[in-house]
Amino acid sequence: MKIENTKAQMRKGVLEYCILSVLKDEDAYVAEILSTLKDAKLLVVEGTIYPLLTRLKNAGLLSYRWEESLSGPPRKYYGLTDTGKLFLNELNTTWNELQNAVNIVTSPKLPKDE
Repeated sequence: MKIENTKAQMRKGVLEYCILSVLKDEDAYVAEILSTLKDAKLLVVEGTIYPLLTRLKNAGLLSYRWEESLSGPPRKYYGLTDTGKLFLNELNTTWNELQNAVNIVTSPKLPKDE
């Protein structure tokens, strides 16, 4: 089993959650989303993010708008819909529960009293 495959699958499993989280405070275009993910060491390529954004939009979690750019063609800005905000709140709860569970399982075991 190759560790890189496992690490990639772990990152892929939380990518939707991370994208929604990036958009929780303000709308962003793809380059900004990718930059934020890259800064967090979640390396994602455009070929991965576009289908994911489309799927989230089709699910009613994201909306988008076109905005003129001073440095090139218009940009598509993505933002959370009200449904997306509710969905993200649910994911936050689930993430916290999962993080706690993983911490319990992976933490060193204390010796049992005899």
